[in-house]
Amino acid sequence: MKVKYISAIFLVTTSMFYSQEVKDTLSKEAKIEGVSITGSRNKKRTVVNTPVPIDVIDIKQVSQSTGQIEVNQLLQFAAPSFNSNKQSGSDGADAVDPATLRGLGPDQTLLLLNGKRYHQSSLINLFGTKGRGNTGYDMNTIPIGAIKRVEVLRDGASAQYGSDAISGVVNVLLNDRDHGFEGNAFYGMNLFKSPGDNDVISDKKIDGSTFNFNGNFGTKIGNNGGFGNFTAEFSNKEYAIRNANPEKYEAPRQRFGDAKAQNIYFFGNIEVPLSDNLKFYSHPGFSHRKTDAYAWTRSADADGNIPEVYPNGFNPIQATTITDFTFDNGLKFKVADWDVDFYNAFGNNRFTYQIENTINATLGVNSPTSFNAGGHSLLQNTTGFNATKQFKLLEGLNIAFGSEFRYEKFNIIKGEEASYAMYDINGNIVTNDTDESLLVKNPLTGEIRPGGSQGFPGYSQEIGKSRNNFAAYVDTELDITKDWMVSVAGRFENYNDFGSTINGKFATRYAFTPQFAFRGSVSTGFRAPSLAQKYYSLQFTNFQGGNLVTIQLASNDSELANEVGIPQLKQETSVNGSAGFTYNTGKFTATIDGYYINVKNRIVLTGNFTQDDDAIGGILAENHIDQAQFFTNAVDTRTKGVDVILSYNENIGKGKLTATLAGNYNEMEITAIHTSEKLKGKEEIYLSPRERAFILASAPKTKINLNLNYKINKFNANLQLVRFDKVTLIGYNGADDYQTYKPKVTTDLSFGYEFSKNLSLTIGSKNLFNRYPTLQKTAVSDGNTESGGIFDPVQMGFSGRQAFARFNFKF
Repeated sequence: MKVKYISAIFLVTTSMFYSQEVKDTLSKEAKIEGVSITGSRNKKRTVVNTPVPIDVIDIKQVSQSTGQIEVNQLLQFAAPSFNSNKQSGSDGADAVDPATLRGLGPDQTLLLLNGKRYHQSSLINLFGTKGRGNTGYDMNTIPIGAIKRVEVLRDGASAQYGSDAISGVVNVLLNDRDHGFEGNAFYGMNLFKSPGDNDVISDKKIDGSTFNFNGNFGTKIGNNGGFGNFTAEFSNKEYAIRNANPEKYEAPRQRFGDAKAQNIYFFGNIEVPLSDNLKFYSHPGFSHRKTDAYAWTRSADADGNIPEVYPNGFNPIQATTITDFTFDNGLKFKVADWDVDFYNAFGNNRFTYQIENTINATLGVNSPTSFNAGGHSLLQNTTGFNATKQFKLLEGLNIAFGSEFRYEKFNIIKGEEASYAMYDINGNIVTNDTDESLLVKNPLTGEIRPGGSQGFPGYSQEIGKSRNNFAAYVDTELDITKDWMVSVAGRFENYNDFGSTINGKFATRYAFTPQFAFRGSVSTGFRAPSLAQKYYSLQFTNFQGGNLVTIQLASNDSELANEVGIPQLKQETSVNGSAGFTYNTGKFTATIDGYYINVKNRIVLTGNFTQDDDAIGGILAENHIDQAQFFTNAVDTRTKGVDVILSYNENIGKGKLTATLAGNYNEMEITAIHTSEKLKGKEEIYLSPRERAFILASAPKTKINLNLNYKINKFNANLQLVRFDKVTLIGYNGADDYQTYKPKVTTDLSFGYEFSKNLSLTIGSKNLFNRYPTLQKTAVSDGNTESGGIFDPVQMGFSGRQAFARFNFKF
C-alpha cells in the first residue's frame, strides 16, 4: 500500500518541476474557434474551457522530432495514459498493435475519423498477446502524413458517442490545408547491441531498416472556400530479430523479434460549398499492409516437421495482408438556424493469412509448404445526422441532438482444406471415427503428427453474420454564468442482437479565477459485444502428450456454448467519474485529473475446459470435443488513477524553450469473476491467475513523459524521456511464477535545421541508450515466456536503439 501512495506522490511532485509537449497544452489549438472539440458539440468551446480532459497532439511536430511513423507508436511515447506495444509470435496481432487507454481493453476506446465513428479491425486477439478475447481499432490504417492533429478525450463518453467509449475517445483529424505540397522522407535503422552479457543476438548489427515517404497536396476547389487535401504514403520495414543467445539459452523460438512490413496509403479530405447554405464533404481512404512475422520454431525432430523437407527444422512465417477502406460523405446545411450535419460513414477491414515456410506434417513429403489459411473481414456502415444550435439563455445554451443507424457484417473466410485438415495414412481427412492405426505418426518418436499448416491453422468454415443498431442522443451545454458551465448528455441505443441501453453524462466546469478552474464529470457507459466476439469460431486438431486432441473455440451462439451454460453475450457497462483542476497563465499550463472507472461484465476468452471436467466433460465427449473455450461476460474491474499534465515555455536568449511533461498513475483491480451456473467453482479455468496478470499489465502503474524543446533561429533540439513503471506477468508454473520487468527510462534525442522555409532536416535517435525490458533468463529456456523470447512485448518494446533522419520539403 505504501508503494502505491509513494508512486502517486512522486508523480505529482515531480510534475511540478517539469512539463510536456502533448498539448492539452498546444497553445495555438487551444484558441481555435468555430471547430468542435472532441467531447463537446459546442463550436464555441475550446480545449482550455472544456469540462473534461482532452489532449491535442500536433502530429507533425511530434513525428518530426521523435521519428515515429505510425500513429500507435507515436501516441505510445506521447500520451502517458495511452499504451501500445508491438507484438511477436502473437498470430494476427503481430500486424495490429493492441492499444489501450487508461489500461482498459483495446475495444474500450472509441476511434473517430474527423468526428465520425471509424470501423474496427476484423482481428480478434486470441493467442500470445494482451487483450485476449478483445477486438479493437487499427489506428495504423490511417497514415501520419494525412493527419493534422489527434485529440484524445480521457473521459467516458458513451452517452455522447456510443459503444466503445468507456475509457475515452481518440479523434483523428485530417489535414485541411488548401494549397501547396509537403513531402517527408524518413529513414531509420536499429543499431544493435546486446543487453546484458551477450544474452541477445541478431542477424545483423544494423537491422529493422525503415523507409517512409509521404506526400500531402492541398488545393482550392472553386472560389467559395472549398478545398481538397490528398495524401499518398509508402513505408517499408525490415525484420529486427532479437533471439536469446543459443550458446547460453535453449529458447523455443529462433526468430523472435519485430515483423517485416510494407504499407501503402491513399487518403483524402474534401470539402466543397454547393451553395450559400449547403456544403458537401468527403473523406475517402485506402490502406494496404503486408506483414511477415515468424511463428514459433519447429525443431528437426518435432512431430510437426518432415526432416526430408526441413532437415534442420523450420520457422513458419505468417504472411498477413490487411486491406482497409473507408469512405465517409456528408452534407452540412442550416435549417431554422440549426447547423445540421447529415452523413454516411462506410468502412471495411479485410485480414487474410498466407502461411509460408510451413508444412502439413500429415501429408509428409507431398505437403505444400505454403497455404492459404483464410481470414476474416468486418464491414460497417453508419448513417446519421447531428443538429446544433446556440440559444441566448443565461450566458449561452448549446443544444445538439441526432440519430444514427449502423449496420455491421462480420465474415470468416475459409482456408484451403490442407491448411486446417488432418489426414490419415491413406490421405483421407481424420475424423473422430478414424481408427488410431490409420493416423500418421512420427517414426522418430512414435507420436501422432499434427494436421493443418504449422504456425497457424486455417479456418475450416465460412461464417457470415450481421446486425444493426439504432441510436438517438441529445447533448447540451449551459453557461450559467461566465465562470460556471454544466453539460448534460443522454443516449439511447438498440441492437437487434441483444437489446437496448440508455446512458447519461453530467459534466461541469467552474472558473474560480481567469486562470484557475475546477472540472468534473460522472457518466454511465457501455460497450456492445463485437460481432467477432459473438460469432468467431475456430476448430483445429492438435496433439498434447502424444494424444490426438480436438480443440473447439466455440462461438457464443453455438449449440455447444448453450449446452454448457455459457449465456448469450450482453453489453459491458461502466460507471465513470473524474474530477480535476486546470491552471493557465499563458506561459504555464497545468491540468490534474483524477478518475474512477468501474466496469461490469467485461468480455473475456475463457481457458480450456476438458473432458476431465466433472461439470461439462460429458457434454464435450458427446460432441467429440476434447477441449473447448468460450467468449463470455465474466469479469468486473475497477480502475483508479490520476493524469498530470504541465507545460511551460520561456524565451531564453534569442531562442524559445518549451519544457513539457505528462504523467499517468493507473491502478486496476479485478473485483469479480462470474461463471455460468453449470461452471460455478471453475473460476481458475474461466480466468486463471496468469490471464488476470495480463489484464492488469495492460498499462504500467506509472508512466511519465518529459519533453524539452529548444528552438533558436533555424536550429532546434528536442529531448524526450519516458519512464515506464514495473510490469509483472505470470508464467505457466502457477500463480507464484512471477516474471518482473523492472522500471525503465528511454531517451529520444533529435536535432533539426531549417535550410529555408521550404526545406528542413531532422536527425536523431530513439532509445538512445539502448534500453530493453528486463531479461527473463530463467524463464526463456523453459519456454515459459508468453512470446517465447527472452523478454515479452512490454514497456518500450524490444528493438533497442534506432538512428533516423527525416527530410521535409514544401513547394
